[in-house]
Amino acid sequence: MIAHVNFKSGVPVYLQIVQQVKAAAASGSLRTGDALPSVRVLAEELRINRNTAARAYAELEAEGVIETRQGAGCFLKANGTSPLRKAVRSERLAEELDAVIIQAHHLQISDTELTALLAERLEAFRERQGLNGSSRP
Repeated sequence: MIAHVNFKSGVPVYLQIVQQVKAAAASGSLRTGDALPSVRVLAEELRINRNTAARAYAELEAEGVIETRQGAGCFLKANGTSPLRKAVRSERLAEELDAVIIQAHHLQISDTELTALLAERLEAFRERQGLNGSSRP
């Protein structure tokens, strides 16, 4: 599930873990109900502090990506169960999109090229999810 962390990337380790779990869920390599490694096991595998692993899991739980079952561990939750209000989810996504737009500007990617690339990536995502041709709200 979590391949590695890059200590030199400038991205906090716990956020790298959060991003990798979300990517695994989006790609289908993690499915609803799948167990995640315990905090201790994750920390040992990645050679990180247990508090860092616990912080990543706490962030994932706060975002509604995983759920913790007392005595059983952490599991991937079903899609659409985010506890965040739609406005908060939209705001978080807008921040990410702003960063992409800035990056595209610096790479001299035109608005048309960026829009086409987004459409291409959405289509690739749908194909991986088995949603080819369907539109999501």
